[in-house]
Amino acid sequence: MQYKSTRDSSLRLNAAEVITAGISGDGGLFVPETLPGLTADDIAALTKKSYAQRAEFILGKFLTDFTPEEIRYCTEHAYNDEKFDSEKIAELSRLCDGTYLLELWHGPTCAFKDMALQLLPYLLTTSAKKAAADKEIVILVATSGDTGKAALEGFKDVDKTKIIVFYPEDGVSKVQKRQMTTQEGSNVSVCAIRGNFDDAQTGVKRIFADAEVGRRLADANMMFSSANSINWGRLVPQIVYYISAYCELVSDGEIQNGEPVNIVVPTGNFGNILAAYYAKKMGLPVAKFICASNANNVLTDFIRTGVYDRNRPFHTTISPSMDILISSNLERLLYDMADGDDAVIRGWFASLASDGRYEVSDAVKQKLSQEFYGGYCNDEETKATIKHIFDKYSYLCDSHTAVAVKVYEDYLAQTGDYTKTIIASTANPFKFAGSVLEAVTGAASDADEFEQVRALSRISGVEAPKQLAELENKTVRFDAVVSAEEMARTVLENLGIK
Repeated sequence: MQYKSTRDSSLRLNAAEVITAGISGDGGLFVPETLPGLTADDIAALTKKSYAQRAEFILGKFLTDFTPEEIRYCTEHAYNDEKFDSEKIAELSRLCDGTYLLELWHGPTCAFKDMALQLLPYLLTTSAKKAAADKEIVILVATSGDTGKAALEGFKDVDKTKIIVFYPEDGVSKVQKRQMTTQEGSNVSVCAIRGNFDDAQTGVKRIFADAEVGRRLADANMMFSSANSINWGRLVPQIVYYISAYCELVSDGEIQNGEPVNIVVPTGNFGNILAAYYAKKMGLPVAKFICASNANNVLTDFIRTGVYDRNRPFHTTISPSMDILISSNLERLLYDMADGDDAVIRGWFASLASDGRYEVSDAVKQKLSQEFYGGYCNDEETKATIKHIFDKYSYLCDSHTAVAVKVYEDYLAQTGDYTKTIIASTANPFKFAGSVLEAVTGAASDADEFEQVRALSRISGVEAPKQLAELENKTVRFDAVVSAEEMARTVLENLGIK
């Protein structure tokens, strides 16, 4: 299996090289030269396997320069009951007939990012031994809340790595901020920036592309990599849980092997839903992808019109992990839909950089409309959905999952398509306790975040995760705040490079 760049189709690298590098030097994202197949017989066999074994099988198709023993070591150490509070790793909860919530938040940081970021440190260290054996890997992360903590937890005290996380100062929940700023580990650093997630993400990409910064790192025997979903090693594990969820439904007799399902994903950076799209390209029977956005509805407009335009107001919402106007992983989807035409991709994304917008071809617009439905909802609709789900089903969901449920309900009303549906549930509701508590009770609370956690637990009868409840007594280690323009200097200072 060889990989190429979305902006240079002539490039050929192996999996270890692309996972170690994180992003291509031309600014493009790495994609597999071809996608491996997944047959009905494969699915039938996988229904009898554990989550770690399913991951081992699927990763083996992509990481062909890894030995089977290396892949097994990575998956067995990432997916076990010491790190996840469910032996199934990802749980399926039936919301109602034919509708299932795929709970991706049973890991150590209570968010779906754990599904990839418990595995990525093993993939990266294995890759580095092959592709950069003598280098110390510096992992740069821009986060809208969940990726930061999951990456910090995954990489803390991992040998020959350092990790630096940037987050928007006022763009994460109080619990998310507390998770990051109290992070333990001798190789970790966290810094807020004045701005939003897009500013942080753009700043990290700029650092990756800065030749002078790269030279200074090389002189110190270091190199950059990424734990964001721009890194193929972050994205490929996400393919696993959609295939695994389908296998669970087959195993439970909820669907027949080969029966198509719909998949609903709340997303801002497009990585989570792109992983589902890749699963379909491999052979997973999926009829429609339903892309759910909050008030930052740039993806909804794009899917409906083929015009991507980030020139719009930025909204801070109660689903902050989706507060994004520049969706990095959309580039991978468009490369596939443009049949690998790297010149077209370079043109579109040059327009995005210069003008903040681009419009895709009619052929790509047609493919988009065939595969995707786009919808969005505002904060009031999100809160109403949280309450509706809790009152009707006695199920407590977070503000991102509620966006997905609301958009799915809109899709049903518009289409009457009752194909059995998997909805990605991306975070434990206690990560956003203030918003969820207000939705359930109808009144905003001015209590601190930990009293809100306790109040939500009392009212709902649901026990708060221990790792969130214990944050109250942890010491804040990181309180720095910088401008986006100071990010490169901050990185060098953290690394002790003058």
